[in-house]
Amino acid sequence: MKARVHVMLKTGVLDPQGEAVRHALGALGFEGVEGVRQGKVIELDLAEGTSKGTVEQMCEKLLANTVIERFDIEIG
Repeated sequence: MKARVHVMLKTGVLDPQGEAVRHALGALGFEGVEGVRQGKVIELDLAEGTSKGTVEQMCEKLLANTVIERFDIEIG
């Protein structure tokens, strides 16, 4: 079983990496990009029967900094 965790900074938290990407895209001639938010995707190979709740605990304890980041979990 696989799980995919998307981790992004919460709204209102400054994203210097996203801003650097936005600036670089403009410098390369790509106009119209008004904002960029950068995050990470973590793919987990799980034993059958591992619950979504267990993955949520993994996120809360290690995979995401829940003070400044939010996460979404896809199980499939």
